[in-house]
Amino acid sequence: MKYLQFILVLLTLVSCQQESKTDILSVDVSNDIVTPKNYIIPKTSQPIIIDGNAGETSWSSTNFTDKFIDIEGVKTPKFDTKVKMLWDDTFLYVYTEMNEPHVWGTLKQRDTIIYYNNDFEVFLDPAGNGIGYGEIEINALNTVWDLYLNKPYRIGGKANFQWNLNELKSAVQVHGTLNNPNDVDSLWTVEMAIPLRPLIGLKNRPKTIPNESEQWRINFSRVQWDHDIINGKYYRKKENGKYLREYNWVWSNQKVINMHEPEKWGFLQFTEAETSDGIEFIKDDDLDIKQVAFALFRCTRYGDLKTLLENKVGYTQIIDVTYTESKSVNAIFHKTNFGFEYKLD
Repeated sequence: MKYLQFILVLLTLVSCQQESKTDILSVDVSNDIVTPKNYIIPKTSQPIIIDGNAGETSWSSTNFTDKFIDIEGVKTPKFDTKVKMLWDDTFLYVYTEMNEPHVWGTLKQRDTIIYYNNDFEVFLDPAGNGIGYGEIEINALNTVWDLYLNKPYRIGGKANFQWNLNELKSAVQVHGTLNNPNDVDSLWTVEMAIPLRPLIGLKNRPKTIPNESEQWRINFSRVQWDHDIINGKYYRKKENGKYLREYNWVWSNQKVINMHEPEKWGFLQFTEAETSDGIEFIKDDDLDIKQVAFALFRCTRYGDLKTLLENKVGYTQIIDVTYTESKSVNAIFHKTNFGFEYKLD
């Protein structure tokens, strides 16, 4: 019998359905389980010029991701977004195309809060443990916000704005006219060369350039705002004096409006080959159980299982956890001196 034990240290809010039995709780976390996307990233031997055009042969032979979806996995985005990636010994290359009839931007100072404009965002966790990851945001003016989080905000993570990717290269191309409301644009593109060295510093040992089949966690987000045009200028749209909510479109489903649940991000698998054709993605056989463990954590900290925390140290509780329509697992909650832990059977 195989046990996977997780001492969980992540924090968010999720809605679970709880039904009390004689001495066993029954919990359904199926609505919070995701199937992360995966992308096999080929290595390029060709120099990549960062100009926003992706005209090199390496780019043309590289696959786009699936189109982005709504962050909660419910609505269909108004405009298409897709990404492709390459790497070499120095950079991780990202190219995105974003359909957009009105390309605009106002923020020009680096490390301002870029998602107050329409933007494109990259989230990278080279260690794959959800602790210590980088984020890059960029708007149509090619203004960058790069930051580091020592841990997710939900457990007290702090954003370090001084974490600058000094060798980052980026370029934006607008297929239309920027900040001109008198015409209809078609799309804007972003091309990035993200330096590998600071990302390697976020890995567990060995801190080397990626090996064949090495996997990182990654996700992408596109923040989109409804807008008003006032005196020929674009502004985020307001109703009754308040900004309307932004749209959040992502590559890999988060199921909640929160990019800072890195355990749900997609997988980036490196290959030394110059094409991903014929390369098999290596699946984690324990991924479902890990997802269940994280979902239980969220239920226990802020969901319907939070009453378990009111018990004394040493308290245990058996829980029957449903995580798909046909699959369930037994979990044992244990209250510890430092919080709690779960053992999943």
